[in-house]
Amino acid sequence: MSPEEENKAVVIRYVEAFNRGDLQALRGLMADDAEIQGVMGHGLFERIEPVWRQLIDGYSMQLRIEELVAEGRIVAAKYTETGTFTRPAFGHEPTGKSYELVAMEFFEIEGGKIKRRWGARDSASQLRHLGVTAS
Repeated sequence: MSPEEENKAVVIRYVEAFNRGDLQALRGLMADDAEIQGVMGHGLFERIEPVWRQLIDGYSMQLRIEELVAEGRIVAAKYTETGTFTRPAFGHEPTGKSYELVAMEFFEIEGGKIKRRWGARDSASQLRHLGVTAS
């Protein structure tokens, strides 16, 4: 397997763990000092873990890989992201509404671990579809 294919396999395992809600497996895929950046903040795993937990538990977020491209240590993923607001999250009560949007993440893989991860999605559209208004 080429280094690019190995790096893609790390990202596939990341998506599978995220979709299962397995934060322990996600932590295991990250380098100890992995930088995670996204719409809702950035930091090490400990800072991002509560955000991901709310996205997984509250919004039932799921990622479906549409495209996966690797060059060297960088992997780019384009997803269809879906979810339904079923449990309290981010200070809001569930609405039962669903969303679907395009999301992208970029990963830097080093030694078989995620060293850096950047995420981008249309959070404003997500919140509109979920029926969440600014507080």
